[in-house]
Amino acid sequence: MVKRVSLWNAGCPVARSLDAIGDWWSLLIIRDAFDGKRRFGEFQNGLGISKGVLSTRLRDLTKRGIFETAPASDGTAYREYILTEKGRGLFPVIVALRQWGEDYLFTNGEARSSLVDREERAPVARLEVRAADGRSLHWSDTQLIGS
Repeated sequence: MVKRVSLWNAGCPVARSLDAIGDWWSLLIIRDAFDGKRRFGEFQNGLGISKGVLSTRLRDLTKRGIFETAPASDGTAYREYILTEKGRGLFPVIVALRQWGEDYLFTNGEARSSLVDREERAPVARLEVRAADGRSLHWSDTQLIGS
């Protein structure tokens, strides 16, 4: 098995973000947390992930400050995993991945889930990168500066 290399000291925010998030299981756990799952068993049943992998991912995500644990809201002896502010900051990342997948990974008419505005029940607007003055930016309108 190849040992995972840490990208934590990289000068690139994308590399550091990937180091913090970990892998695709972690993003699916975070997605499920946004959908209201909070308990170990809920994550495991929803994802079909092994207990060992889930334990490792939840421990790492908690250590990195994406989740925190709290006593179960129903007063039972269970613990719940709650997204922190840092974790909730990943919402646009999850939405961007969802929208990219909708655009490129489904055929017309193929069944899929949809993200809607809870109040209006209307589809969520497309994410868009904007300049500080509000102009819409395409990838070719940007450049990387610094290291």
